[in-house]
Formats: sequence, C-alpha cells, structure tokens
Amino acid sequence: MTERPIRVLVAKPGLDGHDRGAKVVARALRDAGFEVIYTGLRQTPQQIVAAAVQEDVDLVGLSCLSGAHMTLFPKIKQLLVTEGAEDVVVFGGGIIPDDDAARLKASGIEAVFGPGTDTREIVRFIDQHPRFAALRPVAA
Repeated sequence: MTERPIRVLVAKPGLDGHDRGAKVVARALRDAGFEVIYTGLRQTPQQIVAAAVQEDVDLVGLSCLSGAHMTLFPKIKQLLVTEGAEDVVVFGGGIIPDDDAARLKASGIEAVFGPGTDTREIVRFIDQHPRFAALRPVAA
C-alpha cells in the first residue's frame, strides 16, 4: 500500500453553536500532516455521513458541547454502517461525562477526548491506530 495522507472529517453535529474546539483540533490535525475536512456548525447526522462518504475519509471526529452526544454520536456511527462505511473510525470530544464516554465507546466510538485534551494526544491516537499503520509512519 502506498503512503497517502490520512483523511479526517471534523464535524459539529446538532444545534451546538460553539466550534472553537473543533477548529483547534482541525488545525492541529492539519499541522500534523493529515488531510482535514471541516463541515461547519449545526450539521445533521445525515449531512455528516454524506460528507464522510463523499470525501472518502478514514476518520470522523465529532465535537459536541450541547449534551446531545449520546444521541448524535451513535446515530452517526450507525449511519456510517448503513452507508457501507463501517471501516471509518469515529472519535469524539466535548463536554462528555466519564460514564457517557464509556457508553459511547461501547457503541463503537473509538475514543472520547474531554476538555483540555492536548491535541498531540489526538494525533497520537490516530498515528497509533492499527488501521493506519500502513498509511503513515508513527510520529515521535
């Protein structure tokens, strides 16, 4: 397999209108060499999944501060499976209690990052994910 940029869609599902964190993550991922698509605010799960499929992304990063993460994140994962994109890795962040984070992981969300997470931790999560080992050498 030839080396290529890992493609990440960063999205803000639901009615949450605060996107500073999503933009910081998108920029950090771009700076780390990933190809990033940012969908903007107030996206429906259907819009996010349509963009993910159209852009042929490897990962979807979701940001939610509104408290709707337990509905929106699993819905997006379910729609990806329905659309034949079950191999897309989904991770999320925002104001998410630890109990909810555990339940999200059980529903197929592979990682949950809370407030104040160093963006290098998110980069490491992607770099060290087994699915992407052939696409990108592990960063130091």
